[in-house]
Amino acid sequence: MTDTFDFVVVGAGSGGCAVASRLSEDAATSVALLDAGGRNDNWVVTTPGAMIFMISGKVNNWAFNTVPQKGLNGRIGYQPRGKGLGGSSAINAMVYIRGHKADYDQWAALGNTGWAYADVLPYFKRSEDNDELDGEYHGKGGPLHVTGSRSDNPVREMFLQGAREAQFLIRDDFNGAEQEGLGTYQLTQKDGERWSAARGYVHPFMASRGNLKVETGAQAAKILFEGKRAVGVEYVQGKEKKVIRARGEVILSSGAFQSPQLLMLSGVGDAASLGKHGIASRHHLPGVGQNLQDHPDFVFGFASDAPYFSGLSWSGIGRIFKGILQYRRERRGPMTSNVAECGGFLKTKPELALPDIQLHFCMAMVEDHGRKPRWGTGFSCHVCLLRPKSRGSVWLESADPLAPPAIDPNFLGEESDLETMVGGFKMTRRLMEAPALRRLQSKDMVTSDVKTDDDIRNILRARVDTVYHPVGTCRMGTDVAAVVDPKLKVHGLEALRVVDASIMPTLIGGNTNAPTIMIGEKAADMIKAEIRV
Repeated sequence: MTDTFDFVVVGAGSGGCAVASRLSEDAATSVALLDAGGRNDNWVVTTPGAMIFMISGKVNNWAFNTVPQKGLNGRIGYQPRGKGLGGSSAINAMVYIRGHKADYDQWAALGNTGWAYADVLPYFKRSEDNDELDGEYHGKGGPLHVTGSRSDNPVREMFLQGAREAQFLIRDDFNGAEQEGLGTYQLTQKDGERWSAARGYVHPFMASRGNLKVETGAQAAKILFEGKRAVGVEYVQGKEKKVIRARGEVILSSGAFQSPQLLMLSGVGDAASLGKHGIASRHHLPGVGQNLQDHPDFVFGFASDAPYFSGLSWSGIGRIFKGILQYRRERRGPMTSNVAECGGFLKTKPELALPDIQLHFCMAMVEDHGRKPRWGTGFSCHVCLLRPKSRGSVWLESADPLAPPAIDPNFLGEESDLETMVGGFKMTRRLMEAPALRRLQSKDMVTSDVKTDDDIRNILRARVDTVYHPVGTCRMGTDVAAVVDPKLKVHGLEALRVVDASIMPTLIGGNTNAPTIMIGEKAADMIKAEIRV
């Protein structure tokens, strides 16, 4: 049985939801949106406090692993990725950050016409419904609700006091004219509930738009071609193998790991590598799966007896139950927390033009992405490197579309990344030793024995992992190693685009959800403009 649509979008993550929704605004344009996961419209997704069930396990999560990381003493890293409508926006920490304006100007300087900050700002604004901030940098009335935290946790003020004591700038808006400084994060929430890309762009229209078909539990197996033209997608749903055809275009929005995987499964990639798996080369494009970039991240952890933090203790469990009751009554309190309520952007050297590290201050002790719970309450602080020099890759382990790809972020593969993280470690420790934050600590659980620069290097290699921002594996560019052009069309093929974080030529300085939604918004406009011609 074959259905035919104008556009087939593969993957309902942040980019896929945005592009599918915007294209289907025209009732004359038919759009099919496929995702391997479920609808993601239940309390586990909408309740921010339930995030730990998803990030730490396989609920709505692909829960990938990396190959052994040479720069991390051969450790295997963890790569959670959202599965189901909304993709990673349905399981993430909901932090609303766009990155630095210089990131986008750099994209344009690399030859990607139309991607400078001035070009992308209108799409950030169009996507946004900010109920606290406005002016030239913010939008009202968009599908993505953005607001401050409703957790009412007094630790936020203690964090700001600590920042002042450590003589760091305070920043009220990380998405405005300047980014550097520490403060509290805005979140993709509404009335204390998670607001994923699916809630903003897809869920409201699944019943009302007859031209938008959403298929869940639909695992894409390969792109179908006639010559060099993409004409459809083969997918598995339950035990059935199905085909869906595209009159106009196939749009890949499966993310930094699975978009290149699906291209390679379909014969698009390095011909020699594909041949090892018995996959005939449809189009030799060696850049597919290359240029993987991610933010390497280190986590400080502190036990605390202060009555503000989540965790496994009798008092902590009591606060959880009280918080659940408050959440049911008011949609306020600790169950609305995104955990990473505070943070910001700092320079490890004053002469730098841009912040090069980001902090996420968390209202719980986090060990191994929440996969190793420990008794007691406390807090943690992440520090990540914003623009790593290291480059990794994604490749096929198998021709089986249900098998995960091989993922190598190459964390700390470049010595300069390690040295910058040493500077980031020292700056974060300086903040943690500010009196307002020192008073909260009953025990340093991670770094008490770290004294010298070599100690710092050793603990970084022993404990660094992802902070969930992989990009770049279908790089946008005009050179021979690029995968898509500035219109996001796959080089050398017809009717095939990639619309997700994999197209980023360089990793932006911040969280990647809002930029990926922007990419979906801009892609839809580019496609609509071509339809009108």
